[in-house]
Amino acid sequence: MKAIVCNQFGLPSSLTYQEVENPSPKKGELLITVKACSVNFPDTLIIQGKYQFKPPFPFSPGSDVAGIIEAVGEEVKGFQIGDEVVGFIPFGGFAEKAIIPAKDCFPKPSGMSMVNASAFLLAYGTSFHALKDRAKLQEGETVLVLGASGGVGITAVELSKLMGAKVIAAASSDEKLALCKEFGADVTINYTTENLKERVKELTNGKGVDVIYDPVGGDFSEQAFRSIAWKGRHLVIGFANGQIPKIPLNLPLLKGADIVGVFWGVFAQKEPQKSLQNIHQLLTWFAKGDIKPHIDATYSLDDAPKALEDMMDRKVKGKIVIDLEK
Repeated sequence: MKAIVCNQFGLPSSLTYQEVENPSPKKGELLITVKACSVNFPDTLIIQGKYQFKPPFPFSPGSDVAGIIEAVGEEVKGFQIGDEVVGFIPFGGFAEKAIIPAKDCFPKPSGMSMVNASAFLLAYGTSFHALKDRAKLQEGETVLVLGASGGVGITAVELSKLMGAKVIAAASSDEKLALCKEFGADVTINYTTENLKERVKELTNGKGVDVIYDPVGGDFSEQAFRSIAWKGRHLVIGFANGQIPKIPLNLPLLKGADIVGVFWGVFAQKEPQKSLQNIHQLLTWFAKGDIKPHIDATYSLDDAPKALEDMMDRKVKGKIVIDLEK
C-alpha cells in the first residue's frame, strides 16, 4: 500500500510518499481501507518530534480517519467487513490502510460523507469535552474563542452558540472572522488590529468573559486571561502560536479563576463511557443539521506534505482533509 512516511523528524518536506507493508489487525483491532483523513495541528508537531509522544520510526502522521472495514481482529464485536466507519488513532492515518482499535471506532452516519466524517471526531470531540466537561458551560455565559477560525476554534464557536452562550470570536484577519460569524459568533475581534484585552472588556461592559477557549497560546493567552470574569475558566487546548505561555499565578488568584487543561485523547482513553456519550450527542446534532464541519480544502494522499505546510503557515480556515478518493 501507499503511505506518507516520516523516517526522521523534520518539516513536511522531509516526508516521503512510498510503498509500505500492509498492516494486519490484532486482537481487538480493525483494518480499514482509508477513504479520508483530516489534517490536525498536532500532525505538524508529531512529524517534528514536538508532540507529547514520539512514535517509533517509520510512521505515518494522521489521526482522524474514515473508511471501510477490510478485516476484523479477534474478539471484535459489533463490526463486520464492509462497514463504513470513522475512528481516531494517534498516528497512521495518511495511508491507504490503517489499524484502529475497535473501541475507538464508530459507525459512520449514512448521511455523512467520508470527508466530513474524517473531520469530525477530534475537533468536535475536543471542543465539546472542553465546553461541557471542563468548563461546565452554562446557558447565557460568554465564551471568548481564540484562533476562532481554525479546525477546533470554529467548532468551539459553533458548539458554544448551540449550548446557549454568547460567543466572541477572535482571529487574525477579517476574512477569518467572517467565517466565524457564519458559524454563530455574536461579535468578533481582529487581534492583529485591535487590543484583545480592552476590546473584550468593552464588549462585556467591564465584566469579562466566563470562558476562554484557547488553542493558540503565546502572548494572547495572558491578554485574554486579564479580561476573564470572576470565577472564569481558561481552557488550555493547545499552542498553535508555538509558544507555551507563562501566566503569572497572581492573576487566577485575583480573579478567583481556573486554568483548566483539556486533552481529549487522554479523556477518551481514561473515561470511555463519558466520551462515548459525548460522541453520540455530537452525531445526533450532526444528523439534525445543527453542526457540520467546514472543509476549507481537500488534498490527494501524495500531496499531504503540502496540506501540512498550509496548516503550519496558518492558511487554513476550518478543516482540511486528505481525500484518498481524489
